[in-house]
Amino acid sequence: MSFRAHDIGVSLGRRAILHGVDFTAEAGRLTAIVGPNGSGKSTLLRALCGEVPFSGRVTINGHDTAHLKAWELAAMRAVLPQSATLAFSFTVIEVVRLGLSAGISAGRDHLPLRALDAVGLSGYGGRLYHELSGGEQQRVQLARVLTQVWDPVEGGEPRWLLLDEPVSSLDIGHQLVVMELVRGYAERGGGVIAVMHDLNLTAMFADAVTMVHGGRIIANGAPAAVLTDTTLSHAYGCNLRVNHQPPSGGTWVLPHAATLQGAQSS
Repeated sequence: MSFRAHDIGVSLGRRAILHGVDFTAEAGRLTAIVGPNGSGKSTLLRALCGEVPFSGRVTINGHDTAHLKAWELAAMRAVLPQSATLAFSFTVIEVVRLGLSAGISAGRDHLPLRALDAVGLSGYGGRLYHELSGGEQQRVQLARVLTQVWDPVEGGEPRWLLLDEPVSSLDIGHQLVVMELVRGYAERGGGVIAVMHDLNLTAMFADAVTMVHGGRIIANGAPAAVLTDTTLSHAYGCNLRVNHQPPSGGTWVLPHAATLQGAQSS
């Protein structure tokens, strides 16, 4: 089972953002979408979610999303945006319970508390959402998304988490909590598609990486195959060196070795 995009094009006004993109994510895997600012990675995710008009075709587990009703989509995939604002003063548990109304688990009242516990916010249910820190609000939103598609497999088909920069506001410890959580979701049969900025976390947790640059996919595959000196330097416009940590052989990126392309050594 997979999440596929076929020949996706997106334009905002007269500006083309995505140019005939083909994308595939497999269930049971965490697929990271990476690339520089303005490359089109978040727009690609929004097209997968149906949040922006696009040309081409998107399928989930073989089902064309254009032919699915809103409730059917909500039962198959949940979306975590980059940011979310609330106009009213909701408690944390009220926000998380929105996931029950969006999915097919309306009768499972225990799920919001389990989701809060999973993101490290046990005991926060009665607090006001707007009084939380940015990182805490981000984890509340993740709990809401998890509540919507709690079981990674439903009716024999995988369900999907679509996450736009899920750890952007988090400290290192909570970044690891979230990445372990979503990686576990994939390992239990679900699918995870995450727009990521942190290349080291991407290398640590992703099963597959798609590199976007200039509205096109320039590389995809295993982290070690995509996160290379040549590909990263081309995509980010600076000289980057990828290193391999001897104990595990895992790929990691050395930020302090980065230099702007064309810069002269002193």
